[in-house]
Amino acid sequence: MATSVEPAISTYSGDVTPESIQSLLCELIDPERILIRPIDRIAFASDASFYRLIPQAVIQPRTDEEIKHLFRFSHQYGVPLVFRAGGTSLSGQAITDGILVDIGRYWRNVRVEENGKTIRVQPGLIGQQANNALRLYGRKIGPDPASIASCRMGGILANNSSGMCCGVVQNAYHTLSSLTFILPSGTQIDTADANADNIFRMLEPQLCEKLLDLKAEMEADVALAARVRSKYKTKNTTGYSLNAFLDFNRPVDIFSHLIVGSEGTLAFISEAVLRTVPDYPLKSTALLLFQDLFAACSAISAFTEAGAAALEVMDRASLRSVEDQPGTLPYLKELPDNAAGLLVEFQAPNESQRREFEVSAAAVVGDLSLLRPAEFTSNPVEQAKFWKIRKGMFPSVGAVRAAGTTALMEDIAVPVNRLAEAAVELQTLFAKHEYTNAIIFGHAKDGNLHFVLTQSFNTERETERYRRLMNDVVTLVVGKYDGALKAEHGTGRNMAPFVETEWGPEAYRIMQELKAVTDPRNLLNPGVIINPDPDADVTNLKLMPVVEPEVDKCIECGFCEHSCPSRDLTLTPRQRIVVRREMQRLKDSGASPREYDALDRDFPYMALDTCAVDGLCATDCPVSIDTGKLTKRFRALRHSRFAAKLAEFAGRHFSLVETGARFALRSGQFVENMLGPNSMITITRLLDRMSRRLLGEPFWQWSYPMPLARRGHLPSRSREGAVAVYFPACISRIMGPLPGEPDDITNMQALLNITARAHIKLHVPSDIAGHCCGVPFSSKGFEAGNAAAVNHTIESFFRWSNSGELPIVIDTSPCTHGLKICRSQLSEENQRRFDKLRILDSVEFAYSTILPRLSLVRKMPSTALHPVCSSVKMGIATKLVSIAQACSDEVIVPQEAGCCAFAGDRGFLHPELTASATHGEAKELESHPHDGYFSSSRTCEIGMTRATGKLYRSFLHLLDYASRP
Repeated sequence: MATSVEPAISTYSGDVTPESIQSLLCELIDPERILIRPIDRIAFASDASFYRLIPQAVIQPRTDEEIKHLFRFSHQYGVPLVFRAGGTSLSGQAITDGILVDIGRYWRNVRVEENGKTIRVQPGLIGQQANNALRLYGRKIGPDPASIASCRMGGILANNSSGMCCGVVQNAYHTLSSLTFILPSGTQIDTADANADNIFRMLEPQLCEKLLDLKAEMEADVALAARVRSKYKTKNTTGYSLNAFLDFNRPVDIFSHLIVGSEGTLAFISEAVLRTVPDYPLKSTALLLFQDLFAACSAISAFTEAGAAALEVMDRASLRSVEDQPGTLPYLKELPDNAAGLLVEFQAPNESQRREFEVSAAAVVGDLSLLRPAEFTSNPVEQAKFWKIRKGMFPSVGAVRAAGTTALMEDIAVPVNRLAEAAVELQTLFAKHEYTNAIIFGHAKDGNLHFVLTQSFNTERETERYRRLMNDVVTLVVGKYDGALKAEHGTGRNMAPFVETEWGPEAYRIMQELKAVTDPRNLLNPGVIINPDPDADVTNLKLMPVVEPEVDKCIECGFCEHSCPSRDLTLTPRQRIVVRREMQRLKDSGASPREYDALDRDFPYMALDTCAVDGLCATDCPVSIDTGKLTKRFRALRHSRFAAKLAEFAGRHFSLVETGARFALRSGQFVENMLGPNSMITITRLLDRMSRRLLGEPFWQWSYPMPLARRGHLPSRSREGAVAVYFPACISRIMGPLPGEPDDITNMQALLNITARAHIKLHVPSDIAGHCCGVPFSSKGFEAGNAAAVNHTIESFFRWSNSGELPIVIDTSPCTHGLKICRSQLSEENQRRFDKLRILDSVEFAYSTILPRLSLVRKMPSTALHPVCSSVKMGIATKLVSIAQACSDEVIVPQEAGCCAFAGDRGFLHPELTASATHGEAKELESHPHDGYFSSSRTCEIGMTRATGKLYRSFLHLLDYASRP
C-alpha cells in the first residue's frame, strides 16, 4: 500500500510574512543575516534552472544550532525550507516560495587529512577550492562536474555529482567516507562517530526501523533488487539513491548514502569527509573525427577497454556551434554535415604508463575509419584547444540564442552498447519538434548524453512544444532503452513527474515512504523528487524579458559568482541581472508601482555602486557577459548633463586633475598634522553624508593607509637609442609612498633602475603629464570623458613611439588593459594610429625583455603575490609569477586571491566593498607571513595593504631588490 505524501507543488500558505519571519527569528539569528527586502528575495528567486520561485526570506546561518532553529521554525509555522549552496543546479532544486537558506556565504571550511587521502569539507566550499587544497598532494575529489569552479560541495553531495572522468565509481556516493547531517527533527549525527549507528537508532527509532524494513522488502523482491543494481551500473540521479538499501546494512550508513543525491529533501549536510582520488599529471589527448555520430559512438567500447579516462562525443551540430570561435581548429568548418567527434584522453601517473596507453590507443585507431588521421598529443597547449572545443558547446548555443529565450541542457543515460542508436533517435526527435539548433554531446564512456536547445516560455505555444518534446524523450529513454532520465543533473522539479515512469510503482513507493518518514510534513524542499503534480515540470517557469543587450544572453548559470568581489556584500553579476529582469518584468506586466519602486530604491547601491566593473565575470561566464558594462550604462544614465560635460572637460584637461589630486593628498596630510590623527576620517565622512544627501553621490573617504602625494619632478629620457617608450600611469604620477614605505625609490625609478642594469634604454617623454588611460571615466559611465582622455593619449603614444616604431610600456596593469581595449572609443584617425601601436604592460616587458638581460644577485626568501584583475584578463598573471620565482625562493599566490575591488577610486568611495572582497585572501595570508608582498597596480596595492596590514608594493621593487648591486 503506497504511503500518502502531501501535495508538494507549494506547501506555503502565506500566513507568515517576510516581516514576521524576521521578527520571530531575530533573537536567534542576527537580523542582518535575515534578508527580507524585495531586492534580496528577488536576487535569490532564480537558480541555474528554468524555474523561479520568490522566497519569503533568505537566511544565512553560521552554525549547526542556527540550522536547528530554522527546522523548528519551519515546523512551528509550516514554512517550507530549502538549502542552497551555489545555485548552479539545472533542475530547479534550489528555489522556494518559503525560506531559502543560503549556505554558500559562510560554510566554506576545508581541511586535508591523512596526507591527502581524505578531505573534510563544509557545504559552502566551492569544488575547485577543494581540489586546490589537494593539489600539493597530487590528489583531487572524485566528482569532476563541468561547473566545478562554481558549484559547491553541498550541491556536489546533494546531487551525487559526477562529471567527465569520474564515471560511477568515483562519484560523490562512492567516495563518501563520513557525513555530519541534521534531520528535520533536529537530530544531528556524525557518521564517523564509532557509536553513530547506536545514537541514530536511539534518537530516531521510527526512521531506523523504516530503513531496515525497506531494505528487507527490497532484498526480498529479487526483480526489484536486480533492477536497482543494474540501473546504478551507469549514471543515474533520478529519484533517491536506492542502491544504499542494498550496499549497506546499518541504518546510519544506509541513510547517509541516501542523503547523497537526495537534493536537500531529507536532511542538511553540515560536513562531509570524502576519499580522494589520484590526479594523474600526464595526459595524452586527441580529437577523432568520424563520418557520423553512429560511427563515433561505436568506437567507445574499444577505447574504454584500452583505458581511456575520458570519452566525449560531439555531433556535427555541436562542432558547428564552436567552429567560428577564436583559436578553434580550422578544419572543423570543412567537416561534412553528418560528421561527429570523439575527444579521447588517457591519464597516467608516469611516463611509462602513458606510453603504454599510447600503444593501446594506436591499436584501436588502426581499426577505425576516420576523416582525419588521429594525432594524440601530450602538449598541454594543444590539449587545452581540444577541451576548449568540448567545453565551449553549451556556451556557444547560449550566445547565439534569441533574446527572451533561455538555453536548456538536459542529460540522459542509456546502456553504452546502445548509445549510438539512442543519439541518432534524439536527433530525429529534435527535427520532429523543430528544435533546429539543438546539439548533442556527452560523456560517452558512461552512456551519458547531454543535449542543449534554446527555449522560450513566454508563450503557451512554446511551453507546449517543450512539453511534447520531453514526453517523447521520456518515452524514448525509458520505454525503449530503460535508461536514466537524469544521469547527472538531479531530478529536481524537472523530472519529478517522471520518477515513477522510470523506476516503476514499487521503487517509487519506497521513495515516497522514505520521504514521508524523514520529513512527515513535507516542508524540506517540497516539490523536488517526490511531486504528485503531473505538470510540475512546466510549472513556475522562468520568463526571460528582454532588457539590455549587454546582458540579454545571460542564462543565469551562476558561473560568474565565485569571482565577483561584491558577492559577500551586495549582489553577484547573476543577481544583478535577475533583479534587472524582474524590474522589466514588472514594467511589462503593469504590476503595482510599489513593487517596482521597492526594487528601484535599492538597485543603485546594491547593483551599481558596489560593482567593481572589473570584468572578471566575463572570464568565467559561458557567454562572456561583462556585467560591468550594464553597470556603466546605468551609471551613465544617472549623470546629469553638467556632470557629463565636467567629466569631458576633465578628460581633455587631465593635468588639472593630476594637480588637484596631488593637492588634495597634501592638504589631507596637512590637516592630519595640524588637527591630529583621524581628523580627515571625520571630515570626509561628514562630506560623504552631505554629498549623498545633496548630490546622491558618495564622496572619497579618507582611510588608512593613505599615500603621500608624489614629490619632485617627473623623470624624462630622450628617444635616442631607446627600445621602448615608458608611460608612467597617472596613479604613479600622483601618488607617493604609503606610510612605512621607503620614499627614495618610486615605481618609476624602480623601472628605470632595472632597465639601466639590464642595459635597456627607455624613452620617457617630457610631456607625459596630463595623459590618462580613460579608465577612471569609463568605469563611472562618463563615455565622453573616457573618449576625450584616450584619444588624447593615443595621439601622444603615436607621436612618442615614432609612429608605432617603439612599444609603449605602462607600469599599472589596469591602465594597460584600459588602453588595450579602447579602440572603439577612438576617432577614425586615432584608430588607424592605434592599429600601429604595441602597448605592453610592465609585467610583459619585464618578463620578455628585462628579465633575460638582468643579473639577479639575491633572492627574497618568501613573497606573496596579488595578481590584479586586469593581469588575469590580459593573460599575464603567470608571467608575474615567473618574475617573482626568479627573484624569490618561495612564491605564494593565495588560493583566495581575486579582485580586491579597489577599482580605481571605488575603494575610497565604498571601502566596505574592498574589505568584503579581500576578506578571504587576507585571512589566508594570516597563517604564513612573507618577506615581501607585491602586485602590479598602485590602487590594488593600497587595497591589499589595508586588508592585510602588510605593505604591498609594485613587483618592480622586487626586481630592483634582486638586481641591486
